[in-house]
Amino acid sequence: MATARAHRRFYRVGVISDTHGLMRPEALAALAGSDLIVHAGDIGSPDIITALTAIAPVTAVRGNNDRGTWVQPLTDSAAVQAGDAWLYVLHDVHELDLDPEAAGFAAVIAGHSHRPEITERNGVLYVNPGSAGPRRFTLPVAVARLDVRADGATSEIILLDV
Repeated sequence: MATARAHRRFYRVGVISDTHGLMRPEALAALAGSDLIVHAGDIGSPDIITALTAIAPVTAVRGNNDRGTWVQPLTDSAAVQAGDAWLYVLHDVHELDLDPEAAGFAAVIAGHSHRPEITERNGVLYVNPGSAGPRRFTLPVAVARLDVRADGATSEIILLDV
């Protein structure tokens, strides 16, 4: 039996970061329909991972504020396959210690700055979803969506109405 996902021509990745223990219902709604969710660190609580796993499989990395025994299974970075593409995930893009283009990654996903941003460098998409947790200064509360197709990846920032 064919499913709706089998007929789509892309693989949807929900991207979230810097929740700091706050799982907003608006973020969950924005991530609904994802085939995979990536959390780029500063998770704040294992309950965040549990809530996200109810939507889709989750790949998460440890952020600089993630502490305690619950973070022991998390790594500082991860490579995850999304459809035909590979994504590299870490918390702080300034700690990137490889050449993502040479390594064959379609995208690098990072958080930390709380500033949503999408850029492209040397054919690699860099996605920072901003912060979905407590508002910091006047920065927006946001998540991102990454769609992986056979011909590449596209991404968009989703500002949350909170």
